Amino acid sequence: MDGKVLGMGGLFFRAKAPEALAAWYRDHLSVGAGCGNGGDAAGAEWFWHPQAGPMVFAPFPADSDYFAADKAFMLNFRVSGLEALVARLEVSGIVAERRADWDSPETGRFARIHDPEGNAIELWEPPAD
Repeated sequence: MDGKVLGMGGLFFRAKAPEALAAWYRDHLSVGAGCGNGGDAAGAEWFWHPQAGPMVFAPFPADSDYFAADKAFMLNFRVSGLEALVARLEVSGIVAERRADWDSPETGRFARIHDPEGNAIELWEPPAD
């Protein structure tokens, strides 16, 4: 073993109502403990087993206007079927922002929503292979 990072092992952030927020992510986005392809693996109730794929890790300038200045982070989830997901979210009363200038054939398509505590969530559908 050569001592290297293999991937994200978790994302931890503060919440005013952690249990309610965890339920929101699980119910609306299938993200969080017990979600994904964990099957009967040990500890499956604690883990989210996302599908492997590309992930961007990028610090932004402190004065960036790409997301709210009072937030230290923005989540970005890789999705398939962006239109269907946005439609399902909107039925649940979750507003999705779309901008034509966010989308491009090189990077894919985007929508932005916010969780109940105001954290921005970017939904990213990468370009088809």
